[in-house]
Amino acid sequence: MAKIVRDSREFTGFLALNPHMRVLTLFTLQCHKDRMNQIKTVCVYCGSGPGNNPRFVEAAVALGKAFAENNVRLVYGGGSIGLMGAVAKSTLDHGGSVTGIIPEFLRARENALTSVQEMIVTPDMHERKRLMFERSDAFVALPGGIGTLEELVEQLTWQQLGRHSKPILLANIDGFWEPLLSLLSHMRTTEFIRATLPINVLMADRVEDILPRLRSAVAGKPAAAKELAPEVARRL
Repeated sequence: MAKIVRDSREFTGFLALNPHMRVLTLFTLQCHKDRMNQIKTVCVYCGSGPGNNPRFVEAAVALGKAFAENNVRLVYGGGSIGLMGAVAKSTLDHGGSVTGIIPEFLRARENALTSVQEMIVTPDMHERKRLMFERSDAFVALPGGIGTLEELVEQLTWQQLGRHSKPILLANIDGFWEPLLSLLSHMRTTEFIRATLPINVLMADRVEDILPRLRSAVAGKPAAAKELAPEVARRL
């Protein structure tokens, strides 16, 4: 049974009584520049549907298994359906730990997964995304829809603006993210992404490469763009 925290009441109320903690929380959100020694918690953005390619679900299941086997906690959107449900259930099935973060209005629509160790219920999407950011050492985007894209691009934006240095990785299953890479390249070519601004995004075509690339990035090994295939790095 999940431990349910209603964030709007418990967490916010605690901060109201602890002003120093509020400052720390805001500092964490705005100035997350310190490198972590290791990856302990990964936030996964992904679809609440399965998509039309069975490899998407297979990848989500394999990623959950990898998290459990490497003692990495999963932070995700809290649902039990689609790729969200697949990655969370797989993590749990293989003995791993999961934190779900879901807005109250989505609990029924996305069928919140009650078997997770921790379920945080937020008043809105903004609080959900803030907590997902604060509780994670890195971010992985599996295939998904507009919500997944919005969450991913927000992290890329904050990173580009210097608000954090946490690694961000595209799980490019069957080339799912290739159109996004083409769009980013087009934005660079048309000079809406200035040449001086890096696009520090990792990419992995295989699930087994995801955690090693995140760990390499955290260890300060090759710059994020160099983790991309050479032809993709040149495009960006």
